[in-house]
Amino acid sequence: MKSRAAAIAFALLVAVLALAAAGCGGDDNESEGTTTEASGGGGGGGNVSAVDALPASSCSAVYYEGEGDPDYLIASDLPLQGAGRTQTIEMTQAIKFVLKQRNFKVGDYNIAYQSCDDSTAQAGKWDSGKCSANANAYARNQDVIGVIGTFNSGCAEIIAPILNRAQNGPVAMISPANTYVGLTHSGPGTAPGEPEKYAPTGKKNYARVVAADDFQGAADAILAKQLGLKSVYILNDKEAYGLGVATNFRNALAKQGVKVAGFTAWEGKASSYEALATKIKSSGADGVFLGGLICENGGKLIKDLRANLGANVQIMAPDGFTPISAVVDGAGTDAENMTVSVAGLPNSQLKGTGKKFVADFSADNAGKDPDPYSVYAAQAAEVLLDAIERSDGSRASVSEELFKTDVNDGILGTFKIDEKGDTTSNPVTIYKIKGGKQTDFKVITPPTSLVKAA
Repeated sequence: MKSRAAAIAFALLVAVLALAAAGCGGDDNESEGTTTEASGGGGGGGNVSAVDALPASSCSAVYYEGEGDPDYLIASDLPLQGAGRTQTIEMTQAIKFVLKQRNFKVGDYNIAYQSCDDSTAQAGKWDSGKCSANANAYARNQDVIGVIGTFNSGCAEIIAPILNRAQNGPVAMISPANTYVGLTHSGPGTAPGEPEKYAPTGKKNYARVVAADDFQGAADAILAKQLGLKSVYILNDKEAYGLGVATNFRNALAKQGVKVAGFTAWEGKASSYEALATKIKSSGADGVFLGGLICENGGKLIKDLRANLGANVQIMAPDGFTPISAVVDGAGTDAENMTVSVAGLPNSQLKGTGKKFVADFSADNAGKDPDPYSVYAAQAAEVLLDAIERSDGSRASVSEELFKTDVNDGILGTFKIDEKGDTTSNPVTIYKIKGGKQTDFKVITPPTSLVKAA
């Protein structure tokens, strides 16, 4: 066992490496707030050693403040380093908030929690090796009964099948953020063998509370037409999510009668995008769609596009360009008037339980309005906890119950999880950057006919 001094030294080294990380470095002044996590604390006095903790190399200390000892462990799997760090850490806080509201108990089961990181400081984003290592750790640890995650679809492609084959499983996995279509259903832009390859046992264990990219692509296509665009040049970052959402947008755009001026990839490590911007300018496009992640050098891409295309060309992006604060940090005033689509309703339109959650969580978070994905993380936590409560306490039973989810007046409203693992509620909010801030622009719920074409 390492000494306390060694542990502190290691933590300091990690912090230094995170600060030195290139590319997608985020705000490292945020913390996960683990001061009470190892205590078993509050008035409960539960013994957190009653469950086997996940590896400290990737996961925080066990968080539990319930009465008695915890029976099971749930984990979240999110990238906690890089441009989106503030966003994903707030998501872990939202999960803790839900657990605390429920007194760490569902039915007869006491539930503890660990937040796990699937990113590296060097990459500044999710890492395939970390995703694989985390998945195997969850699968091996028999106390882990469910996973909330991932944030990035490419990481989900690695974790889902490993959890599906876990002993006494499959282990339930519910994502608050994955939008790549092929994780749950086939369609244009998906790869051969999807989604079957993510459930190799034939028993499904993966679901999500967020709309897939065929809805987001269709919504952005409708937006392009509403904005009066005649020709849009489509870029992608070559990752599963980025290429997928770009393809969905391209397919839906054609159905809207808007010309596709071009479809190509950008290189995330490029020092300049002037040549790409010149190519786009020569196409005559009056709009550019950025299918991908902000951490793939998105700030520099926006700057070079704006410098060469001028202020009148509309730049559009999907939810990979969240948090919007990271877009503004990376691109400055060149991000002005950009649109960013995010599945789900804005906080201002949530009602009932959702409205109450936003108010309560905000009050618990220094009055800060929660990021949309924090709301989704809270709903994902509720869905998983409800599935555990309905289960017989086995991994396999929790996975089965996940697909029986039927929420009435939940944080995200009223919805079900269908047999594919998709939510039945699929609005898409369009945010616009105005004065360096995220502002609500409009909500689009695309018709089924356009979604099928996307």
